[in-house]
Amino acid sequence: MKTVISTNGAPQAIGPYSQAIKANGFLFVSGQIPLDPVSGQIVYGGVELQTYQVLNNLKAILAHEGLTCDHVVKTSVFLKDLEDFETVNKVYAQYFTTEQPARACVQVARLPRDVSVEIEVIAVYEK
Repeated sequence: MKTVISTNGAPQAIGPYSQAIKANGFLFVSGQIPLDPVSGQIVYGGVELQTYQVLNNLKAILAHEGLTCDHVVKTSVFLKDLEDFETVNKVYAQYFTTEQPARACVQVARLPRDVSVEIEVIAVYEK
């Protein structure tokens, strides 16, 4: 059984997908880009600010389900430029402070709306 999860605390899906899906004790959160959930506009100002916005969007979806970053077991980080890895990692480390999740980080040719970073997560409802 699966349940579609949606919150106004994060940007609404910009395509035919759900913000997140709850299934079998897991929350599968779609990749988040640096969209401001209120204005729907891209947050500019560099990869650091974009990473903060992405992670805040993810936190809002997790919080809607009563979860925190501590419930995340896997992340996938997609970067426009792997040269940004250190900057993204510095911000990322502020959100995942204990029991860091498994992670993949790759450079991709292009991201939606030409942003610099996109992150998706999988969380578990019971720690």
